[in-house]
Amino acid sequence: MRFATYEHRDRRQVAVVEQDGTLVPLPGVHSLTGLLADGDGLPRLLDAGAASLDVPAGPHVSEVRLLPPVQPPTVRDFVAFEEHVEGVRRSVDGAAGVPEQWYEAPTFYFTNPYAVYGPYDDIPVPPGSRVLDFELEVAAVVGMEGRDLTPEQARQHIVGYTVFNDWSARDLQSAEMRVGLGPCKGKDTATTLGPYLVTADELEQYRDADGFLRLALTAEVNGEVVGEDLLSNMSWTFEEMVAYASRGTWVRPGDVLGSGTCGNGGCLAELWGVRGRQDPPSLKPGDTVTLTVEGIGSVSNTVVAGPDPVLVPAARRRPRERP
Repeated sequence: MRFATYEHRDRRQVAVVEQDGTLVPLPGVHSLTGLLADGDGLPRLLDAGAASLDVPAGPHVSEVRLLPPVQPPTVRDFVAFEEHVEGVRRSVDGAAGVPEQWYEAPTFYFTNPYAVYGPYDDIPVPPGSRVLDFELEVAAVVGMEGRDLTPEQARQHIVGYTVFNDWSARDLQSAEMRVGLGPCKGKDTATTLGPYLVTADELEQYRDADGFLRLALTAEVNGEVVGEDLLSNMSWTFEEMVAYASRGTWVRPGDVLGSGTCGNGGCLAELWGVRGRQDPPSLKPGDTVTLTVEGIGSVSNTVVAGPDPVLVPAARRRPRERP
C-alpha cells in the first residue's frame, strides 16, 4: 500500500493512495507517526489501510497539498554508497579513495526533524549559503520500537520507504567540518520526504539475492538528468543499518533512516569532484530539483531565496584564568 499525509481545506488527513491517485482517507487519523505508535508496525498499518477501503473516496492527489508522509521524531542519515564518499571526498579536499574506517560500520549523523518539507514544497536557501546542493536518497521508516536488534529482527521493524532529499549547504558544511565534529547548519535547513510512504511488502519484488532493493534512482535539475544509480549499490542493507542504529539504544515508530546519497550524480558535489569543476553549478533560486525512485515516486522542489543570516559574534579568545 501507499500512504499519504495531506492538507485539504485547512485539514490534515492521512489516506491510502490508490493507483489512479485517488486518496481514501483513514477516518480519524491525522498522523502516520501516531498511527504507528499505537500498534505493531506493518500489520497495524495494513489493517488500517484495508479498513479504509470501505470509506468514500476523497480528493485526488492533484487537488491537495502533500505533506511529508511522516513527522519523524528522529532522522538519522547514513552514508552507504562508496562511490558517493569517493567523489565528494575528492571535491572537498582533493583526497583520493575512501577512508578505511568507512568500511568498518555504517556511519550516520542525526539531522533536524523540525526541518522536514513535503514533496512539492519550496526550499529556502540556508541563511548565509551560496553553494546549495541536493542529495538523492531513500529512507526507511521504523514501525515498531526495538533495541539491540539483529538485521533479521530489524526487517520486521521497517514499515516502509520514502524518497529522501538531504539538502546541503556545501560552503557552510565545509567550514563546519574543519572543527572535526560533524555537519551543523550546512545540513539544518531542509530535508524533503515523500511523496508517499510505500509499505515494505510492496517493494519485496525488488529485493535481490543479497538482500538489497534494486530500485532505479534518477536526479534531475530543471528537467535535465544529472544522476542515475541503483539503490542496490549500497554497501549495507537497510536491515543492517537499522540494526546498527539500535545498538545500545532505541529505534521507535516514525524514526527515519536515510540511505545516504547514491553515486553517479546523486548530488552535485560528487560531480564536481569527478569533473574537477563546479559543473553543473550550485543551485540557485528558481532551480527545480526532481528526484525519482522506482516503486516509490518522485519529489520535485523549487529553490527560493532564504532569509539573511542573523549574525552572531566570533568566539572570544578568553584568558584562561583558574580559581
